[in-house]
Amino acid sequence: MRLNKFISHHTPYSRRKADQLIFDGKVKVNGAIVQNPAYQVEPGDKVAVNGRPVKRGGEYSCIVYNKPRGELVSHTDPRGRKVIFDSLPKKFRHFRYVGRLDFPSEGLLILTDSPKIAEALSRSDLPRVYKIKIDGPITQEMIEAMEKGIEVGAEGGHRESSIEKLELKPFQSYQILKNGEKFSTLKVAITEGKNRELRRFFEKFGRKVLDLKRLSYGWVSLNALPTGKWRFFTPKEYKLLKEYLHYLNRKARREENQRKG
Repeated sequence: MRLNKFISHHTPYSRRKADQLIFDGKVKVNGAIVQNPAYQVEPGDKVAVNGRPVKRGGEYSCIVYNKPRGELVSHTDPRGRKVIFDSLPKKFRHFRYVGRLDFPSEGLLILTDSPKIAEALSRSDLPRVYKIKIDGPITQEMIEAMEKGIEVGAEGGHRESSIEKLELKPFQSYQILKNGEKFSTLKVAITEGKNRELRRFFEKFGRKVLDLKRLSYGWVSLNALPTGKWRFFTPKEYKLLKEYLHYLNRKARREENQRKG
């Protein structure tokens, strides 16, 4: 990893501030001053900024990708469609994605080189926030289903999916941004990631999802990340991830003790 990226990845400093620190001779790698931001930091290298060792965020990396429409969340596609790894740098080919976004959907996608983290986040009940546009008005019946949950059929699901029915939990929250006769927009938060869940939900009421964009996943948000671009987790996001993993470990130990007791 480039030295300036390493510093911005593991400290509160921005990339620009990291560049300035490097140029000013305030960064050392293995005890020697390095003034080249493009210097490649290898595993095991010891980096210090202003005389203070930089603590790595962990032995794993996580990135956020703003997936555009028309990309498949997969490593390969037998039908020859474009996949996310055609756009991401080759160094991320071994990363695992957290959940999925279908081919016509866009927005936030988390990827990591840790299978444990990928599984923990995918199976979590962390809120996933989406902005959605549908072709028609939002009815009271739809509002009640968002509040109480509903069973949906295969309509709106992937044509290759074997899932015929889904029990959908109540939405964690919803906000109607526009309710019109021709189209409506809303922001919703759900705590599951079932197969094309939101498309199936609105198809249940005869509504087609025209646009679907994921804005956030747990504490990780797109913010101003442009479509088709990626970034590493911020130091704060790594800190919150570490805290969440500790929470899961404590929860698992409590449940194990209850089973034994």
